Amino acid sequence: MTYQTVKTFYTNKNIFLTGGSGFVGVSYIEKVFRSMPDIGNIFILLRPRKGQGIQERLDTIKNNSVFDVIKTSEGFDKLLSKIIPVCGDISEENLGLSDDDFKMLCDNVNIVVHCAATLDFETDLKTAITVNLLGTKRIVELSKKIKNLQCLLHVSSAYVNSNKNYAMEKIYDAPANYNDIINYAQIMDTEKLNSSAEKIMGDHINTYTFTKALAEHVVNDARNIIRTCIVRPSMIVAAWKEPTEGWTVSKNGPQGFIMGASKGVVRRLPVNKSLIYDYIPVDVVINTMIAGTWFSAQLPDSTPTVDGQTPIFHSTTSTCNPFRWNDISSILTTTLHKYPIRGAVWYPNIKFLPNLFMYWISSAIFHFIPAYILDFVTKISGGRPILVRLHKNVNRSLSKLAPFIFNEWKFDNARTLRLQEELSVDDQSIFYIDPTSLNWTPYFINLTLGVRKYLHKESDKTMKQAMKKNFMLMLANTSIQLLVVTGIWYLSSFITGTPFLSNYWAALIVVIFGYIF
Repeated sequence: MTYQTVKTFYTNKNIFLTGGSGFVGVSYIEKVFRSMPDIGNIFILLRPRKGQGIQERLDTIKNNSVFDVIKTSEGFDKLLSKIIPVCGDISEENLGLSDDDFKMLCDNVNIVVHCAATLDFETDLKTAITVNLLGTKRIVELSKKIKNLQCLLHVSSAYVNSNKNYAMEKIYDAPANYNDIINYAQIMDTEKLNSSAEKIMGDHINTYTFTKALAEHVVNDARNIIRTCIVRPSMIVAAWKEPTEGWTVSKNGPQGFIMGASKGVVRRLPVNKSLIYDYIPVDVVINTMIAGTWFSAQLPDSTPTVDGQTPIFHSTTSTCNPFRWNDISSILTTTLHKYPIRGAVWYPNIKFLPNLFMYWISSAIFHFIPAYILDFVTKISGGRPILVRLHKNVNRSLSKLAPFIFNEWKFDNARTLRLQEELSVDDQSIFYIDPTSLNWTPYFINLTLGVRKYLHKESDKTMKQAMKKNFMLMLANTSIQLLVVTGIWYLSSFITGTPFLSNYWAALIVVIFGYIF
């Protein structure tokens, strides 16, 4: 089949975007503006927050670092004027839209991109149903009423099939009837619903994967009424190439722990280094969304589906370019010392532990003891102690995250790789969706630099001061290690009443313990 080029297809198209203030949302807006400046308007669903209306929220989006590359380009202000805020909330009836806004969207929108969701793995079932499932149903209902809709693009997750070790780009049987689940959420007492969550979810890991899986069925059931498409990314991480290498504003996944590791606060992590972890750069996800919409909208009227289902594309790496922490663990700490941050509170040193038991032991010594000391110093200095609370929150979350940490999934992305081949030669270079050429070692170096610049807000100008501080922290860290080893050595000699030198075994035990844990 012959398709228009991607740029031609999107020319003058108006887009309705949910989740526009999030990591994926702002990345999508930036890519569309930079690569397709002839786009029409982008209507963004925004809900007011306490002390912040939708115009203030829009200003925050416009000031996002994602736009740094195109801010100096000619016509940037004109592009930004194409972002139209629409007051609403996916958790409310009719998306919380006014009658005028509802009509305006129905009359003007051509493409709906649904990114909004609650991503918290610890969210209670009632909230997850309201946002992820019922919110998607409301988006589908709106889309059916849009006069000139060409495609509804739903951003799902590869982990909707986390109850399978290997998942294809297709919709599997629903874990429940989504109408029944919505009905439960509307009529059941919240406490009773949440207490029944495990029974309702069956073999799903958490409320997120369960409700996102059901939401796919809502979209798929509309496939013969409107054009639909589903993109399933895995864990979304910093940019590979665009807008700049390593750009990120997300603290999820490896970005979050590298952020903590660079401060010297996170020193141990439970990770099985030999397992495949499916990470996907945000720019590849965005390109897959753009290309997936383009593909689905141009399917012939006689067959608007693929194999009888909504077209599904896995934006994943596990089967085409698998990543294992073994590949880069040796260079991670080195990179943290090569590009230190001025805001470090201790000398960075990250170590991976293969199970939770070893992590709990190590965390008690290398996380909580320093945290209590530093929080005490902070408190008497007039500051706000946060480290103990931070580590307690992390440890409390680990039981929920353990299935994602110690399980390996493979998500087949053969259809997505074929989608790359459907693009024109020019479009393949602009909207690259094939991650097979991604080299993980330089990528994670750039990610670490991105964390330094965009999450820690440290420019290259602070590098010299940061290097000096890193050296001083190294001396302090080494001194404390020597004091601990010598102190335990001496204490063992005192307790046993034997000569100091003959108790070298005590020092050796401490060194071995530190090496293992």
